[in-house]
Amino acid sequence: MTTYADMWFDPKCPWAWNTSRWLLEVEQVRDVRVRFHVMSLWLLNHGREVDPWYRGWLADTLGPVRVVTAVQQKFGDDVVRDFYTALGERIHRDKTPIGPDLYTAALSDLGLPAELAAAADVPDHDEALRRSHDEGLRPVGEDLGTPTIHVPGPDGTLSAFFGPVVTPVPRGEAAGRLWDGVLLVSTTPGFYELKRGNRPRPTVS
Repeated sequence: MTTYADMWFDPKCPWAWNTSRWLLEVEQVRDVRVRFHVMSLWLLNHGREVDPWYRGWLADTLGPVRVVTAVQQKFGDDVVRDFYTALGERIHRDKTPIGPDLYTAALSDLGLPAELAAAADVPDHDEALRRSHDEGLRPVGEDLGTPTIHVPGPDGTLSAFFGPVVTPVPRGEAAGRLWDGVLLVSTTPGFYELKRGNRPRPTVS
């Protein structure tokens, strides 16, 4: 029986990108289907006191999530998966600057209308963006962010959590074993946190 896992991402977040690539590997070795949804680190941190370097990093994150939301609103949830890949490969692998050229190139990959790139600069889809953002965070808490995953537990109740934060991306059966472990701990009543210090910089692929 197929397990449907829902992941929330911000296109600029390298940790979310690695988690998303891991989940695509999981699909190849486990009976899992992943559905992707947008979340905004800009919205999450708006009005908060954050380090100056991080505020600078957040400065160009609103445009991409607006464009993803515009694509989702016009073409549906299934297109989000491929559009995220088209954006993410450019952002994380090719180091393409975030801006109109990024959006139009990613839209072109999927044969989507180039005019959707203009959504980056207007609030037309912000209400839908906020709904998706809140849906992802509500079960895990507002102090967390991306990547966030929702998955049904053995009894069908929702298990929602931040992470896993992983680098490099596990491949093949290693991805499946990590999935098995994450599923085990995340659906264990009373389990809340497992964490390491000295996190390295993400190796993205």
